[in-house]
This record gives sequence, C-alpha cells and structure tokens, in this order.
Amino acid sequence: MEQTKIILDENEMPKQWYNVLSDFSSPIEPPLDPRTWEPIGPEALEPIFPKSLIKQEMSSERFIDIPDEILEIYRLWRPSPLYRAHRLEKLLKTPAKIYYKNEGVSPAGSHKTNTSIAQAYYNMKEGTERITTETGAGQWGSALSLACNYFDLECKVYMVRSSYYQKPYRKSMMTIWGGNVVPSPSEDTEFGRQTLKEQPETPGSLGIAISEAVEDAIEHDSTKYSLGSVLNHVMLHQTVIGAECKKQLEKVDTYPDIVIGCCGGGSNLAGVSLEFIKDRLEGKRNPRVIAVEPSACPSLTEGEYRYDFGDTAEMTPLLKMYTLDHKYVPPAIHAGGLRYHGASPIISKLCAEGLIEAVSYDQYPVFDAAVQFARTEGIVPAPESSHAIRCAIDEALKCKQTGEEKTILFNLSGHGHFDMSSYDKYFNKELV
Repeated sequence: MEQTKIILDENEMPKQWYNVLSDFSSPIEPPLDPRTWEPIGPEALEPIFPKSLIKQEMSSERFIDIPDEILEIYRLWRPSPLYRAHRLEKLLKTPAKIYYKNEGVSPAGSHKTNTSIAQAYYNMKEGTERITTETGAGQWGSALSLACNYFDLECKVYMVRSSYYQKPYRKSMMTIWGGNVVPSPSEDTEFGRQTLKEQPETPGSLGIAISEAVEDAIEHDSTKYSLGSVLNHVMLHQTVIGAECKKQLEKVDTYPDIVIGCCGGGSNLAGVSLEFIKDRLEGKRNPRVIAVEPSACPSLTEGEYRYDFGDTAEMTPLLKMYTLDHKYVPPAIHAGGLRYHGASPIISKLCAEGLIEAVSYDQYPVFDAAVQFARTEGIVPAPESSHAIRCAIDEALKCKQTGEEKTILFNLSGHGHFDMSSYDKYFNKELV
C-alpha cells in the first residue's frame, strides 16, 4: 500500500510565494474609487493598508521572496502534512486516489495563518500599532490574533454576530492571544450602531463586519485594516500550500487530475490550486479545479460577474468579482467562513475564463461527508472544509461508476474542534 502520510522537511518548505497575476493573458481589472468609479492608484489604499502589502496587491512580479522572519514562524507548523485517504477510498470502493492537505495543524487550526503572519509582519515593519479586521467563523480572527501577538500589535476583531454566539470558544482563543473581539454589528462603530437600529435581529454578515473594521481603521491613528481573503496579496501568501502539495505528490510520483477547495472569498482554494493552474497556463498539465460553495451563499454559481463593493456600507474600493450583491445577508449557516457575498477577483477571473469550475451544496450533504471523513480518517473537519470533502467524495464515486483511476487532491483548510454545536445540530436534524 502506498504511504499514508507524505511529509517534507523544513529545508523543502517554499521560500517564495507565486503570483498568478504575472501569468494572466490579460491584466486583472483594477479596483475602482467608490465615489468616482475611476481606477485607483496605490495611494488610495494607504489609509487602510501598509505600503508593502499594497505593492504586493498590485505586483506583476512572478515570485516574491518570503522574509526570514515569516519563515521562522511558518516553521512552527510548515510544511504541513499531505495524506492519502486510504480508509475513505476503501469505504467508497472507488478506484480513485484521494489526497488531502491538512492545514488544520497550524496553531490557529486553519490555513489562515499563512497570510496573517505575513500581514502582521509587514504592518509591524511599517510602524502600525493596531490592526482591525472582521471574521466569520472565527478562523481568520484567531489567526490574526495569533500573528499580532507575535509582532506586539493590538488586534480588534469584529466577529459576525451569528458565529460569535454559535462558536464561543473561537472568541476564547482570540482572547488568549490578545485579540479584542466584539459581535458585529456592534455598538463600537457608527455603521454598526446604524445597522442594529435598522435590523436589531440581524445575524450579521462579513460585509457588515468589514464595514465596521474599515471604519475603525480609518478613524484611529497608527491603525490599519487586515483582510483574510479576497485580495490579491492574500491569495499570494496562500500559495505555499500548493507549492508543498506539488513536492509531496512528486515523492509518490503522482499528479492530481482534480484539485478541490471550498470557496467563500477564495483564499484556501487559491492556496491549493494556483500552483496547478500555473501548469495549465504554461500548457504543461490540464487539471480540473473545482470551487465548492454553500448553496446559501453561491457567488460563483449564481452571482453576477461585475464590479461591487467588498463591504455593506460601500466604504471599500469596488472590485470586479462574482457577487450576490454587497447588501446580501446570507442565512446563518454553520460554515461561517463561506458566508461572503463575493469571490476573490483572481478566483472570479479564473472562473469566468473557464479555468475553474464551481459547484454548491446544502448543509446536510456537507455534514454527511464530514462525518464519513471523520469516521474513516479520524479528523473532525471544519464545516467550511467539509464542502471540499463532499465534492471529493462525489468525484470519487463518479470514478467508481466509470472505473477511472483519477487522482483527487483537496485542501482540508481547518479542523472542526470549535464546531461541535453544529455537529450536534446535524445529528439532531436541526440545521437550517
């Protein structure tokens, strides 16, 4: 039997991030000023982002070196392990080979630390003292709280209201690392107070939380805003995932036919897939890349590809992306990290050009897959990651019908240790 766990040593960890923008046949559409709808320059972003991250956001450089200070912290959990899901394959009786990258081994329990460490580092280097952000399920807020702790920065987290009460231990984790967490909409910002007055029972949304975090950053000196998904520099930092996957699969002389990631804003999907999309853009290989969404928030499968705001209050620049509209408030599903109205401009462009395909699922089949995975592979996955598992299982079952021996790779973007209440509701048939 082929080995189950494929590991790399520290010397094999990627030393550069890959910038897919350098390989696009046409440039990505520029962000627009929310007042004039004209393209903006780097200076327009300086009130909320440090200059180094703005430079990465707009860079066409193909590879960007990872600073030693970031690599030093990455080594706490990177390279992360890649597994062959032998027991799941046996349960499904499929000829397919299923591999998964386990990003849940990071201290914060998800892939989000790949960019939080980088963003906190660049902010620290430029003299930022305090960072504001939003978080859905709490994985990004946890990751940024951890990163700010390492670089002696204050961290204010606006956590989507439904997740704040669904997942109290995420808040506890952020607090341990020094994060100041409030439910969004909150009483701490003008937009939050306005939203609560108009919609006192709102479950909140990432769009609302982003508005609060941006407002906070603009109004306080030495404060910058940090985003855990969507933006180009976030996609860039996550490419360490796919770069490691490539090296690990080479060790067993394998290359994926299908690459799968769950998709809200798009960061973990980009992380696992962009290195393989590079091969496709170069004409070397032709893997299928599948984005998996919740049917409650299906921006790629049902949204429009157009310019839209990243937040509800219309404070951010407009981005060209697949969107359900910035005013859309998704139902309070348990995959809180996927409750975002739009998708990354990079992921959106790849999807529009046919280099990525998208599917969506309801909660029950997703949790069915999560339980199958936990009972075979032993890892309890986050509800977000379980969307990728659902798709991987379905693709493996198709191989069972056709007899094709395809290789399937998916990103297990985080563990579900703080999602037990959602599993309880699944077993009690109380999911929305």
